[in-house]
Amino acid sequence: MTGSTPAPFTADDYRARMERAARAAADAGLAGLLVAPGPDLVWLTGYAPPAVTERLTLLVLVPGRDPVLVVPTLEAPDAEKAAGAPALTLRDWTDGTDPYAVASALLDACGRFGVSDNAWAMHLLGVQKALPGTSYASLTEALPMLRAVKDAAELELLAAAGAAADAAFEEIRKLPFGGRRESDVAADLADLLRGSGHSQVDFTIVASGPNGADPHHEAGDRVIRGGDMVVLDFGGLKDGYGSDTSRTVHVGEPGPEERRVHEIVREAQEAGFRAVRPGAACQEVDRAARAVIAEAGYGARFVHRTGHGIGVTTHEPPYMIEGERQPLVPGMCFSVEPGIYLPGRFGVRIEDIVTVTEDGGRRLNDTTRELVLVD
Repeated sequence: MTGSTPAPFTADDYRARMERAARAAADAGLAGLLVAPGPDLVWLTGYAPPAVTERLTLLVLVPGRDPVLVVPTLEAPDAEKAAGAPALTLRDWTDGTDPYAVASALLDACGRFGVSDNAWAMHLLGVQKALPGTSYASLTEALPMLRAVKDAAELELLAAAGAAADAAFEEIRKLPFGGRRESDVAADLADLLRGSGHSQVDFTIVASGPNGADPHHEAGDRVIRGGDMVVLDFGGLKDGYGSDTSRTVHVGEPGPEERRVHEIVREAQEAGFRAVRPGAACQEVDRAARAVIAEAGYGARFVHRTGHGIGVTTHEPPYMIEGERQPLVPGMCFSVEPGIYLPGRFGVRIEDIVTVTEDGGRRLNDTTRELVLVD
């Protein structure tokens, strides 16, 4: 497996990101950032090293210094091909030598550093052993908004991913549901996402009947029946950026309560979307959607946050939840996905990806939010 460049950005784009990250670290009182393989490294450098390796790879960002990528010698050729490589200094280390000595030589011996959340414990402990005077904070804690505000090129990629997911929904609704297993419909959804340009499918939730009351139900062997509500929640990565959308369909003609619950969720989703505007706190989106559901008497059945950020991963900060006072900024992208879940009976969820504009919000999903009937 080799490194990859997941999005068409230039070395200058990545240089600007690394400079911005280093400035943010300094503003947060950090001596620098230590970024391990994962979405932060991809976003900052364009480099995606092998998915499974115990060898230390670490981007070191220190304010006022050139960024350095510490890599194993055997992976250095792939790192040199990354789009952001011209903006980096590579320091390689060979098997049998101490990679932590290489990394620690780049750091303030008494500094406090932000560390990407998915760094391996053994690597962080290795650096800390070499520099016992250092201390650390997770990037989510120290710089939660690092990747939150997207530039124009990122917004274009997210919009394209959303349109591709919409295309998958328009096709899946034409296929039969009744008499088929959830896993069969989920497989169709995955194929449709790939057919629409997704290189990675992260999830295809197909939750029928009582399974719909489980927000993260894994598609299983249950046979979908006439009269079932079916929650569809699906997404992945297209050209390095995420899609994530939910729609709830009904097999055949729904009953009055099913229609009513779906309409409540639709109204809640609309309220959450209408609350999106620059300067509003993230929690205001959650409050707006939750108020509609609570007023209808189903407040206890809305059991999750209203939304999450999306970018080079399908879940990232910011989060639309009570207590999150981070103000919305143009360019932020996140889901608005209220739901109602009735144990033993059915569930309903409607989800769009929304981006903050200068005067409100814009949806990146455009399929109907009305209750869709399927065969």
